[in-house]
Amino acid sequence: MNANLYDFKGDLKGKIDLPESLFGGRVNRPVLYDAVRMYLANRRSGTAKTKQRGEVSFSTAKPYRQKGTGRARAGMRSSPIWRGGGVVFGPHLRDYRFSIPRKVKRLALKSALADKGQEENVSVVEGVSADAPRTRPFAEFFKASGLSGKRVLFVADSFDDNVLKSMRNIKGVSFMVSRNMNAYEILHADVLLFTKEALAGLEEVFV
Repeated sequence: MNANLYDFKGDLKGKIDLPESLFGGRVNRPVLYDAVRMYLANRRSGTAKTKQRGEVSFSTAKPYRQKGTGRARAGMRSSPIWRGGGVVFGPHLRDYRFSIPRKVKRLALKSALADKGQEENVSVVEGVSADAPRTRPFAEFFKASGLSGKRVLFVADSFDDNVLKSMRNIKGVSFMVSRNMNAYEILHADVLLFTKEALAGLEEVFV
């Protein structure tokens, strides 16, 4: 399995072999489902909250006398059937987080990489450099390489603030360090774009 190799000008230099240990496996859909569900659940804040009748700021005094008014009897203003009263069965603070075994996470990562590799949606770029944040060189690269307009996950070997700031204004492009890759971000992208160093580092970390 191989991928297109580009230079930073967007010119196609040839093909580069992808690590068989990462991109050559079987796509395990149930494992991918568990990994994506865990990722999305762990991102949820769980801060939605409604007040119950005991938390509403009303006096606990009886609104009016029990009999003789012609109205239905009422015990307190915080009753859920009154306007401004407590909410029945509303959301409350909760933690949605859960985890799956580390081996399952790694299997999901390899399955996601294999899926992108089989669909030929993996590319590699060499010679990426940014002495200062400048969007134009990166925008010209994506246009020349035919990746403009796609959701591209740019994977680098290490964090580079100049590269991140240069690409964050380009629609659809996101930045990630290879050791932080996960199945959700891989599947969400249309194309994985590795630097040569990131591709080598990925194999060292996850194999």
